[in-house]
Amino acid sequence: MSTTPAAPPSKLPNLYQLHGHGLHVTYSLSGIDGKPHFTYQDAHQTLQFQGPDIRSVSTDIGTLVTVTIRMTIDTGSTTFSLMVPGVNLEFSSQAQIKTFGVTTIHKFSVVPAFRQGQTQLYSLTELSGTAAAVKF
Repeated sequence: MSTTPAAPPSKLPNLYQLHGHGLHVTYSLSGIDGKPHFTYQDAHQTLQFQGPDIRSVSTDIGTLVTVTIRMTIDTGSTTFSLMVPGVNLEFSSQAQIKTFGVTTIHKFSVVPAFRQGQTQLYSLTELSGTAAAVKF
């Protein structure tokens, strides 16, 4: 009787470091404190998020991870969403990846006449970098 050795379990990344077009994004599924962390850096600002400020939704094309990068009371908000692709690190602790981020302006007005038309405007940014399995 021959036995086939069991395949090693798939190793999944827990740290993503990405950049493109003046944008730098770092996303970790769990830091030393056990919470997810997300850093968004563009030419004007560096923002840090953790825990419930990071929202994620699994989809057929990957996991969409969203943070609010600008919030106003009377004109809307701006979010940034990172598409995190599936990555298998079975034979390595790191892999090169290409993905994208979407900056969304959510338009709002307290004046009803200004609430007409499209209320979400999108800007796509191609990103590349690494997905890695690290110990925190």
